[in-house]
Amino acid sequence: MSDIVILGAGVSGHTAALHLSRLLPEGHTITVVSPNSDWNWIPSNIWVGVGRMKKRKVVFPLAPIYRKKGIDFRQAYATAIWPEGDDASSRGAVDIAYAGPGQEGKTERLRYDYLINATGPQLRFDMTEGLGPDAGGHSLSVCTADHAVEARAGLQKVIADLKRGEEKTLVVGMGHGTCTCEGAAFEYTFNVDHELRAAGVRDKARLIYLTNEAELGDFGVGGMVFMQEGYETTSKIWTESLFRERDVEAILGAHVHKVEEGIIHFETLDGSYHELPFDFAMLLPPFGGVPLSAHAPDGTDISDDLFAPNGFMLVDADYTKKPFEQWSAADWPQTCQSAAFDNIWAVGIAFAPPHQISRPRVSPNGTSIAPSPPRTGQPSGEMGKAAALSIVDRIKNGNAAMPHKASMAEMGAACIASAGTGLTTGSAASMVMMPVVPDKKKYRTGRDLRYTTGEIGLSGHWTKLVLHYLFIYKAKGLPGWQFIPE
Repeated sequence: MSDIVILGAGVSGHTAALHLSRLLPEGHTITVVSPNSDWNWIPSNIWVGVGRMKKRKVVFPLAPIYRKKGIDFRQAYATAIWPEGDDASSRGAVDIAYAGPGQEGKTERLRYDYLINATGPQLRFDMTEGLGPDAGGHSLSVCTADHAVEARAGLQKVIADLKRGEEKTLVVGMGHGTCTCEGAAFEYTFNVDHELRAAGVRDKARLIYLTNEAELGDFGVGGMVFMQEGYETTSKIWTESLFRERDVEAILGAHVHKVEEGIIHFETLDGSYHELPFDFAMLLPPFGGVPLSAHAPDGTDISDDLFAPNGFMLVDADYTKKPFEQWSAADWPQTCQSAAFDNIWAVGIAFAPPHQISRPRVSPNGTSIAPSPPRTGQPSGEMGKAAALSIVDRIKNGNAAMPHKASMAEMGAACIASAGTGLTTGSAASMVMMPVVPDKKKYRTGRDLRYTTGEIGLSGHWTKLVLHYLFIYKAKGLPGWQFIPE
């Protein structure tokens, strides 16, 4: 019988755990390690952050779900991996430090036969001075449900001031030149715009989108070309039109150096430095890998064999350094198996991308300003499922079983970015790209124009709302959950 340990209970890790529980017979153990007691449908934090959805609608406790599914749950942080075991056993092991109430200071070493690293990101607010909602920070966030609740309170205060006739500047965007999740910042920007209009105070508010994208519509995927009514258009033109229509200003190619109370200090791609006064700022942080070390059986640190310098795990990708023009879709991982140990997978944000998808850019001052590759949402779910299926096949058929693939260079992804909620007044930007990582050798524009589309309207909002409830249903493992696509 085999022991499987999953680090993380986000989209990737939770998806893998549910599929393993469904497919493996009794006797095998599945253990999920996560410091969070609740599961959070992060895409809907946007609506929590503007006050259109309660926190309880986007979270639910993990422990009851895992008990029902026969999954062992440890509310804990993973701190170290021993892929070849230690002096007590040659089986792989993971050190964990418990985080639940009353368990502070308790540690344990878990043995495994198969390990899935789905730890997600470390929110690196510390990479920008004064960034974030925690002590010492001067900006807000929607990265967690609790952050979104704080953002909602901040937005409501600004709207109250606007209703008294005051003029305010609201800034939404990226808090560092290497941030990812531009789509989330885009969503929050237009949901804030929607709320300002609903409150009748839009004319008093200056709304600014501050981003590391060199062009609008980049979204960290290098932009897209759409085919609409027989004509080609681009996500740049499409997005610029929306910004003009909603009177949202955009500051492009920006790297935030420091956030002070009421002032954002940033640099742009031309090398110039700027100060932007604000009354409300929701700025997303850059991501890093969670703090995990790796050790040989004698205790020697082998972290460099498993992890890139940013803390993300090295997998079956081509990490050769080369010019942008030589980057290829073939560089991206197929199976997300560890480059060093074939019984370890890193899925979702936990794996190290071989390169950016957007063109890398550096200011004359040497500052990197370009989006990091997005690896959330649908791709995360697909990777988690593929890792689970690979483990099931290995257990049933032995080491000769072929691993399942889930390459971002081959899979498509659908993204619905809310531009304001409301059953009759809401709207959303619906985008589909195929594949996520452009393949210039296979497709003239990098993506298949038959399946790469974009449109905005009320139907997109309805679709996003339906998906919210579908994915909450799926994540709870309710009857038929497995038939809902990742």
